[in-house]
Amino acid sequence: MSNRKQLKDKIENQVKRIKKAEQHDQGPNLPSLGTLGLVMILPIIGGVYLGHWLDDQVEGYSTHWTLSLLFAGIVIGVFNVYFLIKD
Repeated sequence: MSNRKQLKDKIENQVKRIKKAEQHDQGPNLPSLGTLGLVMILPIIGGVYLGHWLDDQVEGYSTHWTLSLLFAGIVIGVFNVYFLIKD
């Protein structure tokens, strides 16, 4: 009988440890938050730099390319985040 009780106690302890470990795994995953930030910010920054360079190639004061590619970078960044979270 004592062997059964010991086995039961060991199993109950293991179940408690598994449940505790599962609770810790449900917290925010910091590396994935950093990845989300990068896939959102990099297209925006790239669009702004490319737009600024294109605007410098045109004579006169113009921000058409910068604003257009800024908007495009935001849209691309949102889609990147959506597809990353979806998977």
